[in-house]
Amino acid sequence: MAMLELRDITKVYHLGGEEIRALDGVSLDIEGGEFISIIGPSGSGKSTLMHILGCLDSPSTGTIRLDGTEIQGASPRELALVRNRKIGFVFQFFNLLPKLSVLQNVELPMIYAGMSSRERYERGMAALKTVGLENRSKHRPSQLSGGQQQRVAIARALVNNPRLIFADEPTGNLDSHTGEMILETFRALHREGRTIIIVTHDPEIAALTPRRIEIRDGKIADKLDPTLAGLKHLPTAQAN
Repeated sequence: MAMLELRDITKVYHLGGEEIRALDGVSLDIEGGEFISIIGPSGSGKSTLMHILGCLDSPSTGTIRLDGTEIQGASPRELALVRNRKIGFVFQFFNLLPKLSVLQNVELPMIYAGMSSRERYERGMAALKTVGLENRSKHRPSQLSGGQQQRVAIARALVNNPRLIFADEPTGNLDSHTGEMILETFRALHREGRTIIIVTHDPEIAALTPRRIEIRDGKIADKLDPTLAGLKHLPTAQAN
């Protein structure tokens, strides 16, 4: 059984009387432990797909299973619980709170999970050690470089020990050398057995992942090739 299973997913927005199909009949399997990039130009639907895969949004139609449990009809509160327990996120703009210390930023997901202050401290420092920033725990984000801030964001994504980590354009605000260091961090996490999904518009970054899923106009490209289309567990006739 795949970690994530999407079947015939659509996402429709209504803007000014116009219907916009951000996703149009997407079917997809993702196994635990994969390292995947979702690639596509701006407006292709890749970010919408990430939001649905990451339980940040619900589809208009279709089914989605995470660890065998259907979640497409879950309430916002239920989705928030799933995210907190099973999923970590890393974003292009870091999303660190400027008035909090590095450690306090990393502790935030554990506060929502109801952990004690001692456990938060121990796990937060362990996560910072994983990304090589335990000696910056008392600093504010403004005292760090862009690469260091992104590593703090990665540490924050790790503290609840999620099986699945999403990274949305994680190197978009970084120079090439720093970006490569961040990508190596994700490779190391993948070698530990975590499932890593990077959303990007950059084909050079996508080429570094063992599996690539290309989105065009709300559909998975290369639909006649189930492996490239992300349907490697489905017969070709089922590809949309």
